[in-house]
Amino acid sequence: MLDLARQPLVRVDGLKMHFPIYSGVFRSHTGDVKAVDGVSFDIAQGETLGLVGESGCGKSTVGRALLRLYEPTAGRVIIDGEDVAHLSAEKLRQKRPTMQMVFQDPQASLNPRMTLAGIIGEPLDEHTRLSRAEKTARIYELMDQVGLNRRFANRYPHEFSGGQRQRIGIARALALNPKFIVCDEPIAALDVSIQAQVVNLLEDLQDRLGLTYLFISHDLSMVRHLADRVAVMYLGRIAELSPAKDLYARPLHPYAEALLSAVNEPDPVIAARRKRIILKGDVPSPANPPTGCNFCTRCPQVFELCRQVKPELSEVEPGRFVACHLYDNNKAARSTGGPEATERNQQGAST
Repeated sequence: MLDLARQPLVRVDGLKMHFPIYSGVFRSHTGDVKAVDGVSFDIAQGETLGLVGESGCGKSTVGRALLRLYEPTAGRVIIDGEDVAHLSAEKLRQKRPTMQMVFQDPQASLNPRMTLAGIIGEPLDEHTRLSRAEKTARIYELMDQVGLNRRFANRYPHEFSGGQRQRIGIARALALNPKFIVCDEPIAALDVSIQAQVVNLLEDLQDRLGLTYLFISHDLSMVRHLADRVAVMYLGRIAELSPAKDLYARPLHPYAEALLSAVNEPDPVIAARRKRIILKGDVPSPANPPTGCNFCTRCPQVFELCRQVKPELSEVEPGRFVACHLYDNNKAARSTGGPEATERNQQGAST
């Protein structure tokens, strides 16, 4: 899952995040919500990996579990050589400067009782021993990096616009010189006119500071512009992981194909030729996912094997990983669905 020219900064192997369900008078454990159910991927140093999918598929949960804001149920998360998922509390605190997060809602993620200088300077108070003068200089340096006027240092969050508040959040994330930043839908709560400014800022910071991003979003057009590779999630699992240009040119997984068919196309000629794929039915509950492929209840190319066995994420083309039985190399397994299924498999593999 990795460009061999660059070493992975982040390795995720079999990550699971299950939330227990308690019910009855005695609050007994009766099940689990499988928000993330066996996710694996790598992110190379200096790379941006886009993570997309519809609401409720587990994107944000993946981001929070990577940074141990949630305690993972299972799996390994290796960031810069250390397994974050199994670090002690003290070791994790020492690791925090390496990995940071930009949250979705800049209004909710900033303390309304703290000034801009206090918000940006808080990580410096917790993790460094800088003098007052050194800390002030660092705060001003961070404000310059994200395009905030130094005269605003003593203002409070409510005095800023949405875009400015997100810049404050980015400055706070940069305070300890991290290597890896999880961007959890950082533009979702912003006006369209401001979104491009924030994305351009993230790109500029990545070029200057060598940052590595996990960019979580449901805005497929923006992910296409920003990401090197894209992982498409559905119901807690990765359906497809491909280079961005390849995914948008020719999606392999039926769900990725349906998702991308909904992206607006500015060229009216191309838009007129595009076939919109409308999925039928509802997304199953993560507390009771299907026995086989998570997408089998809505997939237009489903066959019998899909309802029985969960497909594993495997490389079907150089650099392209898909979890779909349409691309199984095992002909005997594919024949389980009968000749019609085999024909659909061949058609899917040739698209």
